[in-house]
Amino acid sequence: MASELKELQNKMQYKYKNENLLFRALSHSSYVNEKQNLSESNERLEFLGDSVLGFITAEYYYEHFKHLPEGELTKLRASTVCEKSLCSFAKELGLGKHLMLGKGEICTGGRERSSILADAFEALIASIYLDGGIGEAKKFVLRYVENASKLLESFHDYKTKLQEIIQKNPEESVEYVLVGESGPDHDKRFTVEVHLNSNVIGRGEGRSKKLAEQEAAREALTLMGELS
Repeated sequence: MASELKELQNKMQYKYKNENLLFRALSHSSYVNEKQNLSESNERLEFLGDSVLGFITAEYYYEHFKHLPEGELTKLRASTVCEKSLCSFAKELGLGKHLMLGKGEICTGGRERSSILADAFEALIASIYLDGGIGEAKKFVLRYVENASKLLESFHDYKTKLQEIIQKNPEESVEYVLVGESGPDHDKRFTVEVHLNSNVIGRGEGRSKKLAEQEAAREALTLMGELS
């Protein structure tokens, strides 16, 4: 068990001061129910981890996607902390093999069950938070959610939607024009206009040209009445 805990900590890039917290995060209720000398599963840690994860992701998107309105930020965060996403994070970490499950859960494929993996990942976040504080919890969580620009592009592809509308009129053409660039290298801000036959129909800002283009397309769609 000690070697397995060490292996997992190496994958997590975090070393616990109190390994009992890690042990508890890995202890499913089915395992605890079979062991008379154990009193607590990872369920309470999961409860705390859900809130810690929600705060970290909300703060990250608030700081890095300043051009997005509240509703879009809420949807983006929800897509990051849903069971499907958390399960994929857990699988990336190889968490399933380290879980302590009851015999029944093991026999029915519990190590691969989405709900169990997602819950355990939240419990793991809470255990890091309790052991090392919010700073260490952030380091761990953001390794899995920092690829936010790709998430955003897959979440709402406004450029494609705008192009599909414009293509209905073959004589119309759309062009994205970079009109501004500001900020230091580590925190660049880009401003892009989208032109329809040389007329400006939308303007957007973002931390990358792609994000600025998406925001410009979103504004154009809103002005055209295609978005509420």
